[in-house]
Amino acid sequence: MNVLVCIKQIPDTSNVRIDRKTNNLIREGIPAVINPDDLKALELGAQLKEKYSARVAILTMGPPQAINALRDAMIFGLDEAFLLSDRAFAGADTLATTYALNLGINKIETEFGKFDLILTGKQAADGDTGQVGPGIATRRKYSLGAYVEKIEEINDTHIIALRRLDRGYERIKIKIPALLTITEEFGTPRYGSLPDLIKAIKYQPKIFNAKDIGADLKKCGFFGSPTRVVRTNIPPARKGGDIISKNESPQEVVEKLFEVLKSFESIRLSEMFEKILGCDKL
Repeated sequence: MNVLVCIKQIPDTSNVRIDRKTNNLIREGIPAVINPDDLKALELGAQLKEKYSARVAILTMGPPQAINALRDAMIFGLDEAFLLSDRAFAGADTLATTYALNLGINKIETEFGKFDLILTGKQAADGDTGQVGPGIATRRKYSLGAYVEKIEEINDTHIIALRRLDRGYERIKIKIPALLTITEEFGTPRYGSLPDLIKAIKYQPKIFNAKDIGADLKKCGFFGSPTRVVRTNIPPARKGGDIISKNESPQEVVEKLFEVLKSFESIRLSEMFEKILGCDKL
């Protein structure tokens, strides 16, 4: 079985900057980490390698420093890693991203072999769309298993998996070749062994540019993206909340809560509490 894990390097959320011309995140020169959900996909890839002797490759698209994400991913003890990197890919929305990734997968398959299974995280913490995994599956005409939390059975023809829904779980049977998006509940990512760590530090992934994968530049990056970000804002830091001591009497707690509510000029919650509790005056 050949497995591909698609990961994304995302900016450290404490160091986010925005390009005011394009309204896109500025990624160059910012500390970055592997997207948290993708770590769960890497863990599943490592489990498949151990249990089924699968050959597992890793793919990411990004600037040159995304090599660091691939090296971190190789700590999971996987086989090979590949980077798609070209200025033409910058500023891509999910449509342009899946276009480039699909061509990159085609290129990798000429060296690695056809992939039976592709794994991604449920969604990226920066874009938060959850569209890239399903987009790749659509382009490749793969079966899609979204929001997978547990693999119960896997063989040469199908996978039986448990996936999370809004109000419960669903057991699904997915025909191979398939793409699975993995949720944060899948399991705790492993710590790499010392040999895997040494290999990862020295590892040099293969790098492909737009020409290498035969990409049409009109379909890549910012110019190949029909989505336009109108405005992007960095949320203000939250202020610490006030703690009302649990040692105080219920009457004292309620009185303090009302005082807090009354401090907001536009708030009407205090009036609501008056009606609910039958208070004549706050």
